[in-house]
Amino acid sequence: MKKYLSIIFATLTLAGSGCKKDYLELSTNPNQPITTTPNLALTGALKITADITNNVGPGGGSVTSYVNYACWMGYLSWSTGYQPNVALLSYQVTSATYDYWTPLYLNVANYNALKTSTTNPYFQAIADIMIAFDFQAIVDNYNDAPYTDALKGTALLNPKYDKGSAIYDAILIRVDAAIKSIQAAQSSAIPPASPGTADIMYKGDMTKWLKFANTLKLRIALRQSNVSAKTSALKAAVAATQSIGYIDATIPGNVNPGYLNSDATGGQQSPLWRNYGTTQNGGAQANKNQYQANSYGATVLTANSDVRGFAVYTTTAGAISATALGITQPPAVAPSKVGTGLLKAATMDAVIMSGSEALFLQAEGVKSGYITSGSAATLYNAGVNASYADLGLTTTQAATYLLANPYPTAGTDAKQEQAIITEKWKALAIYGAFEAFNEFRRTGYPNDIPLSVYPGANPPNQVTRVPYPSVEYQTNSTNVGAEGNISVFTSKIFWAK
Repeated sequence: MKKYLSIIFATLTLAGSGCKKDYLELSTNPNQPITTTPNLALTGALKITADITNNVGPGGGSVTSYVNYACWMGYLSWSTGYQPNVALLSYQVTSATYDYWTPLYLNVANYNALKTSTTNPYFQAIADIMIAFDFQAIVDNYNDAPYTDALKGTALLNPKYDKGSAIYDAILIRVDAAIKSIQAAQSSAIPPASPGTADIMYKGDMTKWLKFANTLKLRIALRQSNVSAKTSALKAAVAATQSIGYIDATIPGNVNPGYLNSDATGGQQSPLWRNYGTTQNGGAQANKNQYQANSYGATVLTANSDVRGFAVYTTTAGAISATALGITQPPAVAPSKVGTGLLKAATMDAVIMSGSEALFLQAEGVKSGYITSGSAATLYNAGVNASYADLGLTTTQAATYLLANPYPTAGTDAKQEQAIITEKWKALAIYGAFEAFNEFRRTGYPNDIPLSVYPGANPPNQVTRVPYPSVEYQTNSTNVGAEGNISVFTSKIFWAK
């Protein structure tokens, strides 16, 4: 981990009911941190979380993009119009290839700075919820990582590693504490000041934050479904806050600080647009040209009465033209790119956790006995409907699809899990590639995603994790070295199948 965690703020200054049109500059020098307010700290931290989640690194670059997961999960392929990306196509993944560690820890530092800058329990609770959100991503990328020593700054420059399973235990406790803090503040005689418009996700509605926290808690619990020793305790933990409810299609975890169709300050467009869309003058963003539809995704999302593929991808002469990951010969017609169902506008909301993902989490929760009320089939149907709606498709189209692809109510538990996770994969298309990768490693579904056919790739199986980044070996070599040799094909996250 970097020896100094700087605080990054890239946000809009909020005033009244509108947003000013200037982003604050990023603080890149850890020895000259920005002096800010809790309001600006909250806005900036949430904005950066959206950047990371939607495949764009802080500052608009793609170095920390999750686009490799979009390729490995069958959504995208490296463009046939470019020289092969050998690291991606041949799985030559090293410590220098991908670094999700640095932006995630910096974002944790953003939220920790917010928490320590105020006594307002609402701000502090949001900070703790999002610290848990980031640490889940850190573990899901790397397994063991610094947690108990991670935020001690210059007092401890070489933080020790905690086991991934122990970090999961700790963030579950952190989310529970945040839930209790919000509930206590809401019931106090004089409730604290609302975060208001500084909260670019729920505008200070703490009841919605309770539901978001509870949904994150459910995700943390279900992600450990393969760890049988924890199942009983996790079911009890989920049941304890079940009455709070969860987010859904009506209150998704979306953020918008006031995105603009502007290239200033590294780009002020919504992050998915900044990754796969166009510049303010209509030119292609880097990943728009470098990536195209994967034939697996294009096929699956247009099969069995599904029409989502025509929204997820652009079409050529009424049909999708795509290539499989690794094919080096260009197709006969122009390849498909990311479509208008995902790229609605440069100013569109950025998704941190979608309503469809939350509904499929709940469907699995009911199916597996973590949630003790409701219908898995009803939640499954709602997840499909939310996925269609998110892409701008109609309820009639969703109904037609569900008629051909109903929830297997009478099927085995394995068939029901396969149906839920496969539908979640479809709903997470491209923007949620990292979550799709996590669920694939946990469950094995979808179970037919192709491996690279690039000459000489010969992978034994799909990638199981990425290595720790070079910066960690340079600055915390003893502790990271104790983790041993990391294999991208055999080293697994503690919850993986």
